[in-house]
This record gives sequence, structure tokens and C-alpha cells, in this order.
Amino acid sequence: MKNKTIKVDYLARVEGEGALFIKIKGGEVADVKLKIFEPPRFFEAFLRGRSYSEAPDITARICGICPVAYQMAAVHAIEQAFGVRVTGQLRELRRLLYCGEWIESHVLHLYMLHAPDFLGYQDVVQMAKDHPQAVKNALRMKKIGNEIMRVIGGREIHPINVKVGGFYRVPEKKELLDMVDDIKWARDAAVDTVKFVSKLDFPDFHQDYESVSLVHPDEYPFNEGRIVSSKGIDILPEEYDFNFIEEHVEHSNALHSKVRQRGNYMVGPVARYNLNFDKLTPLCKQAAKEAGMGKTCDNLFKSITIRAIETIYSCEEALRIIAQYEKPEVPAISYKVKEATGYAATEAPRGLIYHRYRIDNNGLIEDAKIVPPTSQNQKTIENDLRNFIPAHIHLPEAELVWKCEQAVRNYDPCISCATHYLKLHIERD
Repeated sequence: MKNKTIKVDYLARVEGEGALFIKIKGGEVADVKLKIFEPPRFFEAFLRGRSYSEAPDITARICGICPVAYQMAAVHAIEQAFGVRVTGQLRELRRLLYCGEWIESHVLHLYMLHAPDFLGYQDVVQMAKDHPQAVKNALRMKKIGNEIMRVIGGREIHPINVKVGGFYRVPEKKELLDMVDDIKWARDAAVDTVKFVSKLDFPDFHQDYESVSLVHPDEYPFNEGRIVSSKGIDILPEEYDFNFIEEHVEHSNALHSKVRQRGNYMVGPVARYNLNFDKLTPLCKQAAKEAGMGKTCDNLFKSITIRAIETIYSCEEALRIIAQYEKPEVPAISYKVKEATGYAATEAPRGLIYHRYRIDNNGLIEDAKIVPPTSQNQKTIENDLRNFIPAHIHLPEAELVWKCEQAVRNYDPCISCATHYLKLHIERD
């Protein structure tokens, strides 16, 4: 049938609610719309009039899966406004907190949300019947990531220990050493995970993406660096608004981002990998090589492999930080509040987050801007589907829907974050 409408009311295994509309006319894709219908939650408006010191705890509530990235982007932006630079062991503890978030988030996506697509299961419960040990290992890995977040952040979900200038409390060395054996196990399990996912059946789908991520001269990026793209952008976070723009589209409650004068781009694990492969550890590079990965990737279906590689990195980085840790004399450094505007970008598991805050001389936030990863990827997701569907347009409706959902989940979309999907609707006529 050349003309058809297919409608799936809610796409499972994504965080949040939305819809995908696809119209096929004359045997060709006529329209693709990623419809995010979850109501906007107005976090930027909530922040206006609040004290700068409240921003870390408020922004952590944007996402239950990647609260650290939002929290730290807020902290870094405010610190930039006040001229504060956190270094030494306090900076290392912040990287350790990121390690915990990347481990728990990546493992959740790998095993619970995306692997069932490749293996033909409706969900991880069905998958567990045939792969019980893999799922048990995943749950243990995720728990280890959560434990790192608890020890450093004060609790597993929406951490409360982070503040401008550092932390409210810093851990004792023993608290970190108590996690070492588990993290070593998680590192080895992550190596096995790369082997596990590398054997999946990946569609042959290659695109010319503009990868955008942080790039740091000395380390794989978590919370500091320049914003770099594979097509020539190389800027400081304060230059973000001059190079990227958000647009409102009628079919989505989330804004669409694009490169000014150019168009869609891609953030996330694949973008980081493409721009920072040289900063990965030898173990990560060896795992990538054995999985058949090169130094760059242009097939988003292989993002599941890159998430597994980044999980190895997070475990190794956690072990490195713990090994050299010495408790700081003070949990936070002092600073003076002043009227200023601050900018920052960090790397959530799903990709780049940008924050901007304008603060008055009383320390009250006058204006805030938060750009999450999923809103930046929306145009690229739609573009992927336009290019992916033609090769599969002959498939029965149920199978085509499955393929489209799988393509969307390549990005691990966090729709709740993006509304400041998912229904699938395919129309053939």
C-alpha cells in the first residue's frame, strides 16, 4: 500500500510522553513530526526571582535519571558569573559524581530500554526470561552507579550535596574505598557489555551528522571544555547563543535547536565519541576495536555500543579519582555575590546541556535559559526517520513501527527534560 497512516499512541521505553507522526504518500515519506506533548514544566520561569543558591537543587529536579548534569551546569554557570574556579580534589569529586550518573543512566538505557529492540522483546521483563544473567548484571551495575551518586551527592535521585563553590560535605577516604571492589566489578561487566551489544544486528544506516559536544584538552568531557562541532564550531559556552538558536514549532511543546545558518545537529554519546576518541583510556579503545568500532561513528544504531564504552570509561575514571583522593580541608571555597551573567555547558549521558543565568547584585536570578539534549536532537531524529523509512517502507505495519521506535530510542530521548515521546502516528494516503 503506497498511502497509509499508522498510529501508535504511546512509545514505551523512553522517559516522558510524546508522539511521532509520519505521513507516507505515493510510497514516499511526505512528513515527519516529533510531537512532544508533555506539558511544559517552566523550570526557567521557576528560577526567576529565586536566590542563585537554590538553582542547583531546583534544576536537579528537571530529570530523575540525569539530575547531576543539570545541577552541575547550573553550578558552573553561577560560578562563572561570580568568577569562581573549583580545582583540585573538589573538582575531582564532581567528576566522580558524573561517573555515577553516567554508569546508572547508560546501563538503564543499554539493558532496559534499547537492548529489547535489537533482541526482539517487548520489554526487559520478557528479555530477562532468556537473558537472566545479563539483566541481573545490569541491575547490579546500575546500583553501583547509584551508590556513587549517594556517597558524593547525598542521595541517589536529585542529589542535595552540591553547592556553588563545592559541596556541603565531602566524603572520607574510606567511604570511597568501600566502593572500589564493586566499581572494579562494574568495569569488568561493562567490558562484557561491549562484547554483548557489539553482536547485535545493526541496521546499515549511515548519515552525515554534525556532532556537537564538549572537548577538553586533557580528559574525556563531563563538566568542562569548549563546545566543538565536527563541522567547524569551536567556542566557549558564553558564545553558545551566537552559534545556536531555539525555535518554536507548532507540533511540539519542546523548542527545536539548530546551528544558525545551517540546521540540525546531534549531541550525545556518539557525538562525544566522534570528537573525543583520543581521550578514552586504552581499555576503552581496545574494547572499541574488538567491537569493530572505528575512531568515529555515523550509524546511530551503534550508539548502544558507545554507551557501553563510556560505561567502561566512567568506571575507570571513578577508580582513578578514588585512588588519588585526599579529603579537602574545606568542602567549598568562598566567593562574593555580584551582578553578572554566567554561562556553562556540561555533558549529560544523553548529550550537551547549556545553562545561562543573569543574576542581580542581591544574588537573585533575573533570567535563566536551559537547553536540554533532547530538544537539540529533535530535528536530527526527524531527519533520521525521513532517511531511514524509505528502505523499510515495504514492511508490514507492526514491523515498520518497531523499526521507527528503535530509531528514536537510539537517542535515549528524555522528553520530560525537553519540555521546559511517545505516540507514533504513520499516515499513508
